[in-house]
Amino acid sequence: MDFSAEDDDAMREFMPSGFGKKNSGVDVEAQIERCRRKTVDENKQAAAKEESDKDSDDDDSDDEDDEDEFPVSHELLIKTHERPVTTISLDPSGTRLVTGSTDCTLKIHDLSSLTPTTIRAFKTVDPFQTKPSADTTSHAIHQVLFSPLSGSQLLVITANPQARLFSRDGDMIAEYVKGDMYLRDKLNTKGHTSEVTCAAWHPTNRERFVTAGTDSTVRLWDVNKRMKQEQVVVHKSKAAGSAGMTRMTAIAWSAAADGNGSVIVSAALDGSLVMWGGDGPWHRPAGEIRNAHTNDTWTSGLDISPDGRLVITRGGDDTIKLWDTRKFKTPVNTTTHPSTSSQYPTSNIKFSPNAASVITGSETGHLHILNPATLRPELVTPVTPGSPLITVNWHPKINQIFTGSANGQTTILFSPTLSTAGALTILSKAPKKRHLDDNADFTTDMDPLGMAGDAVNPGGGKGGPPAGSFTARHPTVGLTASGRSRDPRRPHIPQTTPFAKNTPDQKYVMEQIEGSDMRDEDPREALLKYAPKEGEKAIFTGAWEKTQPKAIYKDYDSDEDERNSKRTKR
Repeated sequence: MDFSAEDDDAMREFMPSGFGKKNSGVDVEAQIERCRRKTVDENKQAAAKEESDKDSDDDDSDDEDDEDEFPVSHELLIKTHERPVTTISLDPSGTRLVTGSTDCTLKIHDLSSLTPTTIRAFKTVDPFQTKPSADTTSHAIHQVLFSPLSGSQLLVITANPQARLFSRDGDMIAEYVKGDMYLRDKLNTKGHTSEVTCAAWHPTNRERFVTAGTDSTVRLWDVNKRMKQEQVVVHKSKAAGSAGMTRMTAIAWSAAADGNGSVIVSAALDGSLVMWGGDGPWHRPAGEIRNAHTNDTWTSGLDISPDGRLVITRGGDDTIKLWDTRKFKTPVNTTTHPSTSSQYPTSNIKFSPNAASVITGSETGHLHILNPATLRPELVTPVTPGSPLITVNWHPKINQIFTGSANGQTTILFSPTLSTAGALTILSKAPKKRHLDDNADFTTDMDPLGMAGDAVNPGGGKGGPPAGSFTARHPTVGLTASGRSRDPRRPHIPQTTPFAKNTPDQKYVMEQIEGSDMRDEDPREALLKYAPKEGEKAIFTGAWEKTQPKAIYKDYDSDEDERNSKRTKR
């Protein structure tokens, strides 16, 4: 049988050209180009329509200049929350992203391991479900902050009086004490007596942080001492009718302008702006502005420039104001900007890493990049049109802008020429093909270690899967509602509590638990401390010194009468 040339071509198309594993390449430039944004600056595009063609060409060139100046030419979307994203934080290296929301959960993302088709959080943490307790109520996440320098710890502020410290993998390390709400003098309380609204790390010391709350106090903490703060600063409000108490709404901690020490700036609901030195003194502020913003408006945004010279605030009175810490009296500049703090109290404002720009969101879903000298917008770009933009963050190392919106979306704005790592690392990988094993509902975990009777440690310890495995990242898969394994051969693992991780010795208990040293005190000696010394006036029995100078005790005829007198009458 004779075969024609057409038959040979059809056979070549049908049969593979080679066997074995194929090297499936990825077009990185095409993937990045698909993330290019259609609209970069709405203000300039609107002005271009009203001008001549020549002027329009100039505007287009200006648009290109803006794309080269700010990393906003491309975007990557992360949709892991169902409710508004209230806070965003990244570690100093820019590889670990944590977002918080009003859905009361934290989403932890590892940007270095994501691919274009697997953009999701590898762990979801509810700060109130990390340990067994009687109170199972969850609270909205106000703020999440990575520790400076190393980023090994995560400070979480929720809508309750206690701050919590987590590891970068979402394991709770410490829960700081709650103060006695019935004590009127806030200086004598060991922690916040009402909701904590904001916090800030020391700019260089990862062992110290500061919190501010609705109890009108600012408290400085040592990371290793969770039972009592180091210092309490009570803000006495001078606003009429506030009875000396107000709510602290925002706080920031940065290096001082002179290069020596640090400076803390906090805003309050009475409209005041207060500044303290990072090392004290604490009995009076270093500077205070009573009417920085309108009274009874929530100043949600506050940031200090990296050099410690400028302070930017975004008030609930629809204004943005710039202040100078060296002349802390009147604002350097003021501009009008609609506020979203009444609905979203965590709406923030940030300096760029080099303090050459200021970024903030708006109720229309636009990102505003302002000039700090004039507070005029240099660029206004839509991120989530129609949905308010709540939180912004500009990472200094990877030079990318992260935004969180009311629709639960997290957006990464970047530029292929100005940015490094982050979203570019994700887009440089080939899309991951979906497989049946990716669905946990159809996956059976036959771990031989569990069959052998050894405990399975979700954290990747001895006798458990590695920390990066599917079981370690999803420790609840394959468990019943009570937390027991569906496999009868696998032993039940009780939930790990902070005290179960290590056995506290006597020194740890004496230092960390307030009042624990009283158990070693002799009660008789403790009472005799209050006994009057010779020549001193008795405090408790002084009323009987004149009427009964000599104590008179009842005399008993026998021991039997004494025992009968002590019996309870029936």
